[in-house]
Amino acid sequence: MPAPANKPPVSRAQLNACRRCTLWRDATQGVPGEGPGGARIMLVGEQPGSQEDLQGAPFVGPAGHLLDEALHKAGIDRNTVYMTNAVKHFKFELRGKRRLHKTPSQLEMEACGYWLEREIQRIDPLVIVALGATAARSVLGRKSVTLSAMMDEPVEHDGRLVLATYHPSFALRQTSEEARAATFERIVASLRRAARLERKRGA
Repeated sequence: MPAPANKPPVSRAQLNACRRCTLWRDATQGVPGEGPGGARIMLVGEQPGSQEDLQGAPFVGPAGHLLDEALHKAGIDRNTVYMTNAVKHFKFELRGKRRLHKTPSQLEMEACGYWLEREIQRIDPLVIVALGATAARSVLGRKSVTLSAMMDEPVEHDGRLVLATYHPSFALRQTSEEARAATFERIVASLRRAARLERKRGA
């Protein structure tokens, strides 16, 4: 059953109380997903970044701003999609005063899978867009995925279509403007395809 619009499927209080793994010890707070209860498209990233950890909301840092641009170019209103992460606490290592992202381990992904599955079941989207390989593995419950293959061919999983694309942070890490633009356009193309798939399945 889709979650009511005014009641998120997972609350910050629940995440702050979670002890399924040890990431809560260093993170500022858990970061739940945001979006309408009946969203037909769900976007799943890897984990909160530094700004998300501080603000307690998903996709509000630099990668989130780039994702906003991609959604706008793809013709998708951010307020109509549900946005979340596979792992709900920020994993990082200190480098001086900077907190640098660290990729979640398989055990951490599996521990947080409880919350992601709850979100998927309650929101009940028609299409899930996995932003990066970590998100794709979490959504599909696999230990490995081929990101490029999932970009070209969506996967049917539990009655939903799962489409993968690059995480916006990957575009930000590109060293040339050409590579960054190409990665960004690939994300836009994936989002457009997700919108077409959603309309087709919802017709």
